[in-house]
Formats: sequence, C-alpha cells, structure tokens
Amino acid sequence: MKEYSFIVSSEEAGIRLDILLSNFCKNKKLGVSRTLIKAIILKGLVSVGGIVALTAHYKVKPQEEVRFSLEDKVPLEIKAEPIEFDIVYDDSDLAVINKPSGLVVHPAPGNYEHTLVNALKNVFRELSDINPARPGIVHRLDKETSGLLIIAKNNFSHLGLTKQFIEHTIKKEYIAIVKGNMEFDEGVVEAPISRHLYKRKNMAVSFSQKAKEAKTYYRTLKRFKDYSLIELHPFTGRTHQLRVHLDFIGHPILGDEKYGKNNKFSRLALHAKRLIFTHPRTGKVMDLAAPIPEEILAYTK
Repeated sequence: MKEYSFIVSSEEAGIRLDILLSNFCKNKKLGVSRTLIKAIILKGLVSVGGIVALTAHYKVKPQEEVRFSLEDKVPLEIKAEPIEFDIVYDDSDLAVINKPSGLVVHPAPGNYEHTLVNALKNVFRELSDINPARPGIVHRLDKETSGLLIIAKNNFSHLGLTKQFIEHTIKKEYIAIVKGNMEFDEGVVEAPISRHLYKRKNMAVSFSQKAKEAKTYYRTLKRFKDYSLIELHPFTGRTHQLRVHLDFIGHPILGDEKYGKNNKFSRLALHAKRLIFTHPRTGKVMDLAAPIPEEILAYTK
C-alpha cells in the first residue's frame, strides 16, 4: 500500500474530490482511472482534513490536506495461449484486432483460460495494467459478437481511449441479420436499459429510475423473405444494447439465444465492422474496418 498526500491550493478550491484526485494522479503519471479513484473513496482510503471522505462529490476547500492510499498492483497470473485472431492495426501504443465469434474477451470467475486476454498475452509484449485482471482491455464485445476491439498497450493510451468512450466520441458501426422485414429504411431506437427484474444475467428496456439512457441508430441495407440485413450505430454503450433494442422493436438478431426466439443461425449474427477514434498520442483520426464474416456474407447474397 502506497500513501500520497498534498495540500489543496486556492486555484483547486471547489473542485470535486474525485476530479482533484484524478488530476493529481494524471500529473504524477500513476496510471489510475476514475473508476479506481471512486473505488478507493468508497473503501475509505481517502481522507480530507484528517476525516475519511466517503463521497466523490465532496468539493474541496483551500489548504485542506488530502491523503489517499493505493494498493500495490498484484499481477494476476494470466497464461499466454496460442489463440488465433487478426490484427487490423498495430503500433507502440495500441492495437486494433478482429475478435472471432465465440471468444470471451477477458478472464472472469469460472473462466480464467481460453479468452482473448490469454491470446493477447501470447502476441503482445506490453499491455496496459490499470486493471491487472483485464490487461489491455478498454472495451468489450459479447462472446458471440465478432469484430473490432481496441487494445491498449500502456496506461497512457488506456486512459486516453477510456475518456473517448466516456464522452461518446468513438464511432462504432455494426452489421446484423435480424428476424423479419424491417418496416423502415432507417430509424432511431431510444429506450432506457437496466438489469432485467427476474433474469439477472439479462438486460431489458425499462423506465425505472435505475435505467440508463440508451440510443441506437439503424439503417436497413437489404430485406429478404424472413429476415433483414441492417447497419447499426450505437450512440451509447450499454450492456447488450443492440440486442436488447432490436428485440424491443420486434426484430431480434438471428442466433441470439438470450434475447431471440426461433431465429436460428450458426452464431450471433452481429459483427463490429468499423471503428473511428482519435489516436490518444498522435491525435490522428483512425478509421478502421474489419471484413464481414463469411457466414454472414453467405446468408445475405
């Protein structure tokens, strides 16, 4: 456990505690995320003026002493495994890979092997370690979803990319095959999402106070007898958002065993086709695409 302390300056007065700590850690290059800062506040590892602070929203006053502790990073033994995936882009700060369908992104209880992280450890020498249990992982795709993922090779790029995801400045484009004929050529589904009341592993459209805003744009590319090929652009990044929204409007994605019914396909017919983001170090706009999987192409000819 390492301890840090500093005195609030007159210029910093009135700033929220979590933002103040975030700025301090950034200046000291500690590689600490806002999520971790909020976690150490809740754990009682932050004090202001000698009193434990339990709220991230506290606005600091000049000359107050802020003390906080950071737990030493304990590396999680993640075994490198020779699992195949395609690299779409690669440099010293980040990589963009094309994840195959059926591959879990990161280790979790009961599933510590055969994940994308195990595959990454086998290919890349350096990965960000802000979250030691998920090295390099900035965002996720569901197990059965294929397509583009950005991988951070250091904490600088990790934090820069995370900021873009939080601010919704990263553009994501998906394609999907959905059940039935889409009524409109294009439209927007704007319906909040929260945890399902009874199926705790599922999400659902909900208008409760706990529900979070969710918004998805869709465009119909081609209609077939019993299904449609569509393009999707999520404005927000809620868990299972695309799957939940499409099921909500009566067009579940083919192969979706969690949200769809009687819509068989060899896999979940959802592919993250394109990503547009700003490179955190160079400031260059990156526009990358992944080829559409053969099984989806064959179904839509």
